[in-house]
Amino acid sequence: MTSAHIDTFARNNLPPPELQPQYLFHLPSLQFPEQLNCVDELLDRHVIEGRGERLCIQAPGLRWSYADLQANANRIANVLVNELGLVPGNRVLLRAPNNPMMAACWVAVMKAGAIAVATMPMLRAKELAQMARKAEVTHALCDARLAEELTLALPQCPTLTKVMLFNSAAPDGLEAAMARQSAAFTNVNTAADDTCIIAFTSGTTGEPKGTMHFHRDVMAICRCWPPHVLRPRADDIFIGSPPLAFTFGLGGLLLFPMTVGASTVLLEKASPQQLIDGIQQFGATVLFTAPTSYRAMATQGALLRTTSLRQCVSAGEALPAATRALWREATGIELIDGIGATEMLHIFISADEAHARPGPTGKPVPGYQARVVADDGTPLPAGQVGKLAVRGPTGCRYLADARQAKYVQNGWNLTGDAYMVDDDGYFHYQSRTDDMIISSGYNIASPEVEDALLLHPKVAECGVIGLADAERGQIVKAFVVLRAGVQPSDALAKELQDFVKQTVAPYKYPRAIEFRTELPRTETGKLQRFRLREST
Repeated sequence: MTSAHIDTFARNNLPPPELQPQYLFHLPSLQFPEQLNCVDELLDRHVIEGRGERLCIQAPGLRWSYADLQANANRIANVLVNELGLVPGNRVLLRAPNNPMMAACWVAVMKAGAIAVATMPMLRAKELAQMARKAEVTHALCDARLAEELTLALPQCPTLTKVMLFNSAAPDGLEAAMARQSAAFTNVNTAADDTCIIAFTSGTTGEPKGTMHFHRDVMAICRCWPPHVLRPRADDIFIGSPPLAFTFGLGGLLLFPMTVGASTVLLEKASPQQLIDGIQQFGATVLFTAPTSYRAMATQGALLRTTSLRQCVSAGEALPAATRALWREATGIELIDGIGATEMLHIFISADEAHARPGPTGKPVPGYQARVVADDGTPLPAGQVGKLAVRGPTGCRYLADARQAKYVQNGWNLTGDAYMVDDDGYFHYQSRTDDMIISSGYNIASPEVEDALLLHPKVAECGVIGLADAERGQIVKAFVVLRAGVQPSDALAKELQDFVKQTVAPYKYPRAIEFRTELPRTETGKLQRFRLREST
């Protein structure tokens, strides 16, 4: 393979081969050429083969065909190269809510052979500076409405010298520069193993880690989970809530629809109500969001039954069995659950609607292998809880980070999840390994207690942690958000405790309950149990 990168920062900072996982390419669809630029396949192929006029991206008041996206991305790539001096291998920070220009900027960075460092819209200057310094970002394309925090970060980002704002009418904005540039651009002939993404973990714990993914990784995730589990069609219309800066959102709302020539709806704000409105307005058929959103949307199940919605994917955090049942009763649609990781790029254990079961996440996606191992790495038999280990065509490559040796061991990726596999080969999520509560010698998984509480009709949301206790080592503490109109009381706390005792083994009940109006979550909807622990 011949790297196209003139700026060799990424290759210089890859983990050494002995610390990388073993990669598997046994599926025929995973045989990649040595030179590969992922957008040749994702975008330009459709235009070359006569599908340029197909609808690609929709947003309120805007419709782009595949040819429109290509022209806009080509103009942006020309701006990057001709006006901002970008060379292949440079890192470009992208900052915007989900909108068509954010998608076009991502595609343009791929075309130019550079590396996208997409950031969550809600990040503050301190976090942006951390990422920009770690990835030695050289350029930034930022939505003008989110420029304030980036501007505050710039003094702490010595390598970031070229910034351009978009969704702006300013004479020095990206749109003005695009108007000066050609709508033709020849994609850089990158190597399949040239880095194209540095994705930072969404941080349920401390210091963010940068994960490095190649052009071949982008194509690998498009050829594993979608064709074998989701099976999307060219006439599908995708919609969802995860940010494009989150790999769940990048796959579900951009890569996977483009792989089959389908279209996507990009919403800048995607609350449960806004998703329902968007499904109605745009005729969406495939929905990607987190379990908490499905729970909230289920209250309008009768309305959703009248829409075009046909498939619903849950990821980002564990799917409680109670939420699966609630959604199926409300809408008639069986949720597709899946676990992925920023380190793995997308979903690697899942089950389609026909094979979904209440409780387990599913089985390894074709292309991937998974097993449950003990602390020393030896495989555990069915029924025993241990650490989840995964390998496939993608895997963890931390950017210059000592934590690589903890995540990758003996060629396997250790995701930090506690799992159990049953006799049928289904993988059952227990908890994050650091969310396992040990009370009086019993192992208690936080999500199991949360699932039990969510079955109670007065509970809207909950989070469970272990609280240090002199007598038992730890006790179970639950933070509960009640449904609208329900008042907290000692009597209700006792009612919830008794309810859990009747639902799961009595020793798992929460000995402490605290009522809250909201729970701390990441921007991607993931419950931050470490912040609940800090608050106690």
